Amino acid sequence: QVQLVESGGGLVQAGGSLRLSCAASGSIFGGNTMGWYRQAPGKQRELVATIFSGGTTNYGNSVKGRFTISRDNAKNTVYLQMNSLKPEDTADYYCNLHIIRNGMDYWGKGTLVTVSS
Repeated sequence: QVQLVESGGGLVQAGGSLRLSCAASGSIFGGNTMGWYRQAPGKQRELVATIFSGGTTNYGNSVKGRFTISRDNAKNTVYLQMNSLKPEDTADYYCNLHIIRNGMDYWGKGTLVTVSS
């Protein structure tokens, strides 16, 4: 069993920055991908960014150049640095862990990010 706990969400004005953190605990294998997804009211959940345990990253088109994902494998923690925030970034942000070995996905309960104009 794996648990993911997000933190760092909140209210920020447009153009500002926030950093989200997600700490994972449990049976985490070496080959895995951690990432962030977001969902705004009335919209489908979309990819924000993912990072492989080896360091390879992938970003959603809407956040490229503004967000940076990183991870600390020793702490089993993934971070999302969000800069130049826009009102359209407002959403619930969910942490995800995908374990390649068994194909399992785990999700945090989410943290709300609100960007005001």
